[in-house]
Amino acid sequence: MKKYTELSQYKEINQILEELQKDEHVQEMKKYIQHGDVSTYEHCESVARLSLKINKALSLHADQRTLLTGAMLHDFYLYDWHYDGDGSHHLHGFSHPKRACRNAQKFFDVDADVSHVISSHMWPLTLTSIPLSREAWIVCLADKWISLHETLFRRQKAQR
Repeated sequence: MKKYTELSQYKEINQILEELQKDEHVQEMKKYIQHGDVSTYEHCESVARLSLKINKALSLHADQRTLLTGAMLHDFYLYDWHYDGDGSHHLHGFSHPKRACRNAQKFFDVDADVSHVISSHMWPLTLTSIPLSREAWIVCLADKWISLHETLFRRQKAQR
């Protein structure tokens, strides 16, 4: 039964995100490491999967398109945050949600709901960007869980 659930979930995510995931700008996220040995692309996919699981398990009835699009683009900032670069990566934790949101608006036709999911995912670090929708809360929580897991368990793997 578990395999059917995972397969079903994969198909559901793929139906909503397939076009977005094929986009060259989204594919660019594969070039940047997020945590440990995990690319930003892989991180965003993991957040999308967990977000869908949370929504279904808790019967939260969040809008799946908003939820999954926001999750896939929540870290769509397109740079390596481990290096200062031109200085624009300074204070990455505080600044990247706005950068990811601007990129999402620039390259895709994201609405205000998706923009809110992206811009509020780092709360409470970004005190003024409070998640105000189910979708934003779910992605915010899923991102914290996935980030913690990647930092604790995938970092060790990357250092071997």
